[in-house]
Amino acid sequence: MKQKSLKKFSNFQNSRINPKGYHPSQLKFYVMLLPLIIIMLLPIIFIFSHAFKPLDELFAYPPRFFVINPTFKNFTDLFSKMSGSGIPVSRYLFNSIVITIVTVAASIVVSSTAAYALSKKKFKLKKVLFSINTVALMFVPIAVTIPRFLIIERLNLMDTFLVHVLPGLAMPVGLFLIKQFIDGIPDDVVEAARIDGASDWRIYYAIILPMIKPAIATIAILTFQATWNNAEISTMYINDESLKTFAFYLTTLTSTASGANAVAGQGISAAASLITFLPNLIIFILLQSQVMSTMSHSGLK
Repeated sequence: MKQKSLKKFSNFQNSRINPKGYHPSQLKFYVMLLPLIIIMLLPIIFIFSHAFKPLDELFAYPPRFFVINPTFKNFTDLFSKMSGSGIPVSRYLFNSIVITIVTVAASIVVSSTAAYALSKKKFKLKKVLFSINTVALMFVPIAVTIPRFLIIERLNLMDTFLVHVLPGLAMPVGLFLIKQFIDGIPDDVVEAARIDGASDWRIYYAIILPMIKPAIATIAILTFQATWNNAEISTMYINDESLKTFAFYLTTLTSTASGANAVAGQGISAAASLITFLPNLIIFILLQSQVMSTMSHSGLK
């Protein structure tokens, strides 16, 4: 029974996601989507173009979208300013890499286990807890800045490594997406595993996780972007310079350069923006097919 249910779900998944082949009737969709694709690519093209603009093009009027005489001077200025900092840049980069990896892994575990419980387990207040998570989707991060600061202060997490990780685990959109994805898994699969004597941990690890890889990839991207680009935590909760992140370092570096020399600071800021953006672009390109599968399944029951 379990094998039939797994095969049935797999066939359903393959039939709905990423269809193979091409038919002339699809041409109208390309005609409609191509202008949207071009518009959506413009910000990415601008980030790359802006980073290689010389100073005269950065301040040209009217502003130019594409670079005419590309230069690496913005990057050489950025790297030379990095080399003159008190703490090695490698320390900030190491902090960001470790914090991002730990936060992404922990967020996946927390979101997936909670989603499995809310989707396939029966207990009191199940609907209430999911409703609270849904309501939390409406709050933007700035709306909870003060409550978050008070909680972190009372938990004595100021100037600690955990202050970078724990706030990132509360990810309502991650729980929502994974829960909706698990809802699409037939209950027969879980019941068959229970009849065979599998524990909840075994069901979660051996059955649920392999089936929700697209959702996990989506949460990994969202968590990575939120963590890698986060300079707020280092600004508000960290006083020890050795615990601060690469995003914070680039932010302060560009702001300092802009304050000392507003003209040169614009070039450094443009180069720093591209360096910060590249990891987000790379991880999205690698996992974008999984993201599309998650979005397609998030509304299925």
